[in-house]
Amino acid sequence: MDQSLPELSSNIPNHVAVIMDGNGRWAKKKGKMRVFGHRNGVKAVRQTIEAAAEIGVKVLTLYAFSSENWKRPRKEVETLMSLLASSLRNEFSSLQKNNIQLRAIGDLENLPSKAQKELQEVIEATAQNDRMILNLALSYSSQAEIVRAVQCISKKVVNNELSIENIDKNTINNHLYTFSLPDVDFLIRTSGEQRISNFLLWQIAYAELYFTDTLWPDFSKNDFYEAIATYQKRERRYGQTSEQIL
Repeated sequence: MDQSLPELSSNIPNHVAVIMDGNGRWAKKKGKMRVFGHRNGVKAVRQTIEAAAEIGVKVLTLYAFSSENWKRPRKEVETLMSLLASSLRNEFSSLQKNNIQLRAIGDLENLPSKAQKELQEVIEATAQNDRMILNLALSYSSQAEIVRAVQCISKKVVNNELSIENIDKNTINNHLYTFSLPDVDFLIRTSGEQRISNFLLWQIAYAELYFTDTLWPDFSKNDFYEAIATYQKRERRYGQTSEQIL
């Protein structure tokens, strides 16, 4: 298929989040082990990053590894962590070339030391890049993130650093991993599943949702462009009527 940059309108979402689902099923359909799907999913990651940067997305958050994923078979987890470390090394030059800044959210201390080291090195080296932020959700749980925020706020109340009356939406936002990022405008999930899976529950309050049957390793630039074209046809009302937002 032709993957040239399409003619998209100026209505580009600032923050796109992606639940990259279907690696295991993709491998199973080919008679392979699940890890085969994870290895082949790297290409889809690269294409999605390139496509997002090319059309002007400012933040791209990828759900790379959830807190619940630690429960998967040991061999699969080890492969995923190895892929993370090697992908960070292999993609570093591309991130620099394309002026993309890397960030990460989640309980990063749970990652193997090698993956932590590679991650931190790339984050620091790309900190000044300003074309797009690539935000990886690793060892991430949205419920745990919200609990962590509530704990931090509670400590401030106990220490008389914050009054209960002054707690509002911004207070919550400022204690989340994503405090410096805009809310999600558009959430994409591949593989045909239609659920959020404990991903950015606070941040997607008014996001547009898009579900595709395409399994993640098959997700291409054209699939991303098609999703964006769908977003551009939607009317975001934020609880108001169509007449009010005209």
